[in-house]
Amino acid sequence: MPSLHKNRSEATELATYKELADFLAEVERRAYKQAMFAVRDEHAALDIVQDAMMKLSEKYSDRPSAELPLLFQRILQNTIRDYYRRQKVRSMWTTPVSSLVNEDAEGEHDPLETLEVENESAYDAPPPVQLERSQILATIEKSVAKLPARQREAFILRYWEEMDVSEAAQAMGCSEGSVKTHCSRATHALAETLKKLGITL
Repeated sequence: MPSLHKNRSEATELATYKELADFLAEVERRAYKQAMFAVRDEHAALDIVQDAMMKLSEKYSDRPSAELPLLFQRILQNTIRDYYRRQKVRSMWTTPVSSLVNEDAEGEHDPLETLEVENESAYDAPPPVQLERSQILATIEKSVAKLPARQREAFILRYWEEMDVSEAAQAMGCSEGSVKTHCSRATHALAETLKKLGITL
């Protein structure tokens, strides 16, 4: 009896996987067109659809097939929004360094809260510009590793993990004001690092 129960469970899992695979094959082209309308970038649209499909497979593979269309649409829209959030973060480092530092702020300035998103896609930029940006980001990654622990933690949670101030504060076990202070100090330090390296953008 135990072996029969096991085989029956495995058969159910296989059937669910097949339903999921069939659904993804059916929806892929439409999802790509939808993402293209949203971001107007072939490479980004493909990445968005692949990410959304992966998230559906990882988190909802055991859900009834009738629920998959709505679940996938929610995931797809969230993935598109995440794309724009990442664009906003990347834009921060392709703006003049001086705009990252608010001299009038009393330690709680957070550039991400007021930064405008660039309309230009990273893939639309000329190759030399893309190379320069990748080099700047590589420099920033090295500099982030040298930040004091709390500044580094706040910076990574806020900008790379894309948490909002409240989420970062909960994760760090501190106030929202402290998160902003740590991010402000980290931003000042990184901006100074770029200046010392002669990167004025």
